[in-house]
Amino acid sequence: MKPIKTTLALAFLALFFSSILLAQTKPVTSDKPALVVGIVVDQMRWDYLYRYPEKYSANGFNRLLREGYSCQNTQINYSPSYTACGHTCIYTGSVPAVHGITGNNWFDYDEKKVVYCTQDTTFNSIGSTSKAGRMSPNRMLTTTITDELRLATNFGSKTIGVALKDRGSILPAGHSANAAYFYDGSVGNFITSSYYMKELPSWVNEFNRKQLPELYIRQNWNTLLPIAQYFESHEDDAPFEETFSNEKKPIFEHRVSELMKPGYDIIKATPYGNTYTLDFAKATIAGEKLGKGKYTDFLAVSLSSTDYIGHQFGPNSVEIEDCYIRLDKELEQFFNYLDANIGKGKYLLFLTADHGAAHVPDFLKRHKIPAGVFPIDTVYKQLETHLASKFGEGKWLLGYENMQFSLNRELIAKQEKDLTDVIDEVKNFIAPLPGIAKVLDLTELEEEIYEQSLKQKIANSYYPRRAGDVFVMFEPGWFEGMEKGTTHGTIYPYDTHIPLVFMGWNVKPGLDYSQVNMADIAPTLAAMLRIQEPNGSVGKIIPGLFVK
Repeated sequence: MKPIKTTLALAFLALFFSSILLAQTKPVTSDKPALVVGIVVDQMRWDYLYRYPEKYSANGFNRLLREGYSCQNTQINYSPSYTACGHTCIYTGSVPAVHGITGNNWFDYDEKKVVYCTQDTTFNSIGSTSKAGRMSPNRMLTTTITDELRLATNFGSKTIGVALKDRGSILPAGHSANAAYFYDGSVGNFITSSYYMKELPSWVNEFNRKQLPELYIRQNWNTLLPIAQYFESHEDDAPFEETFSNEKKPIFEHRVSELMKPGYDIIKATPYGNTYTLDFAKATIAGEKLGKGKYTDFLAVSLSSTDYIGHQFGPNSVEIEDCYIRLDKELEQFFNYLDANIGKGKYLLFLTADHGAAHVPDFLKRHKIPAGVFPIDTVYKQLETHLASKFGEGKWLLGYENMQFSLNRELIAKQEKDLTDVIDEVKNFIAPLPGIAKVLDLTELEEEIYEQSLKQKIANSYYPRRAGDVFVMFEPGWFEGMEKGTTHGTIYPYDTHIPLVFMGWNVKPGLDYSQVNMADIAPTLAAMLRIQEPNGSVGKIIPGLFVK
């Protein structure tokens, strides 16, 4: 019997130690990631993922596509597609009609004036004596995925927003954030609002003392590669590009070091703005020890310089190509930093955009494609005169924001006019003008008068006290007001088709060609983290991420 017992004992020990060795060779997994990193690339069209394939490295955008789960048909399902709305939708899983952020600015019928999305004069700047920090998320009416993470952990999780733009930092970080940091170009530093804290942490002060904006700006901006290699773009000296202030031509080399005074705002419209933002993101992870605690932390990063450069030069410019080639390398370095400091497989990262961008109309017309610029300032003045001739002297228009005319409802009531009559007069005046596809009465949204898809996109943005009365829909290729450079905001794919790639913790590589909405991001993150979705969420979970 002894030999049999000995054999069994040895077999048991062998099995025991082999199981230990096997466990050591398997990747260590956890039921929660140490850190979630959200990256919003401002004004990134979906096609930028594939626009410059020979110039992207193996481990920037290509790593995302190789290791990540890419939703290839992610759409924005509201209008207008602007920065504040986009960032809010991503993090709330909602639409402007619910979360209340109907534009970067809007005419507010309660306050009787145009307001800015994060403006809040009850708070002061921290880190600067300017008014740049008089901000808060208080105009946002719902929670964010970052708020819900804080709630789920009894506020043990840290959530922080980082961006050059205040709205790109504040709105994603949520109401209960530990901090939202944004850039004050007048001093060249990252600052915050007294909404979050009374003074900057020592690590932020240490970072600001490096004076990186000035160091970057003094390098000037030349192409990373020989300019002849930028064959995916039109010529450098294009007549439909906007110059920097005091620059004679919109061409390389951009000697931004000679244009930076007063202040350091010019870094925003160079690729160095993205470099600087990711520098600060790394400093935030180190300074706050993100991903090192008991609970999952969340860092919301928005890269704003892509938007400034895109607006100024357009999506077919050498400048935007150089910007994305550089960003690809910046992302590679940032992913490597996360691998080294959080651990590969221990963080969950997603990259998306708040909106896309239109081609510059004069560029399209050069190639016989219909396009144009709608002269909104001129038309607005003409419409004011027209309404006065029809209804009598008075300020019948209160403003034009977000492709919407806001009418003076108090004056209309006082003069005993019919609101519908005034709306019809606006519609009849605007509808025949070049570039106009439709002019819509927003007060009739409850009626089945539009195509369902169009009606739904407009209805998704309609928050009555923060919306106008008449919506202007441009023809494809048209936008308002800018003779040079480009903009965004319409319902068309060039503005609404955005990238969305998840990578890292519990993500299997894959391509998903089904339609996904921007509002689906937050509820999907909530399901992955096993927490409640934001309280105004209307999005759906992206099922492909959960297929084992």
